[in-house]
Amino acid sequence: MRLIHLCALVAVTGALLPAQEETPDRRLRHATDTLHEIMATPDKAIPRGLLNRAECVAIVPGMKKAAFVVGGEYGRGYAMCRTTEGRWSAPAPIRLAGGSFGLQLGADSTDIVFLVMNDRGMQHLLADKFKIGADATAAAGPVGRDAAANTDVLMHAEILSWSRTRGLFAGAALDGTVVEHDGGETEKLYGHPMSNREIVDGRTHTPEAARPLVHELDGISPVREHSN
Repeated sequence: MRLIHLCALVAVTGALLPAQEETPDRRLRHATDTLHEIMATPDKAIPRGLLNRAECVAIVPGMKKAAFVVGGEYGRGYAMCRTTEGRWSAPAPIRLAGGSFGLQLGADSTDIVFLVMNDRGMQHLLADKFKIGADATAAAGPVGRDAAANTDVLMHAEILSWSRTRGLFAGAALDGTVVEHDGGETEKLYGHPMSNREIVDGRTHTPEAARPLVHELDGISPVREHSN
């Protein structure tokens, strides 16, 4: 039994270390590339109407998944929210973590994107930590230009989520995933401690390394009149 647990620890740790060691500048570039690539094919992308309605967008490039009986998930990325002027804020660093137990084996890397659709969901995101599916209602997001986005599940979900693994982009269920403020990444990016709320309130400058990501999102979903 100890040998199984040790193998599980090695499998998960080995897959997660690259995500932990990556620098903020490189992770920001990966987040920008991920968003651009996903939205470049409208028929297989996040519906623009949903993106335009969203209060916040979170991008976690290369979330690591590994399993050997015990499963683990870990990723670092950024969330941007609409300011009172309807513009996109500077990026707030976040971490995603989850786990599972069962008959499983293997490792993978997945890009995660999720939209926060209303003010209640945004308040969860701006807290230090929350769990998707427990603290905030969530649903797998639809894909494509003409995807139906008016079902009861989608209309009432606080979070809509997608994943991309090995080129396949689809709605994803993130229930049980913990989302939390990434204090270490924040200090590296902004030079001092800040909360997610302080970053996305619109009064924080956007670091040079983060500007391509904000510009990419501005180009996809431009300024709109903000309403809660």
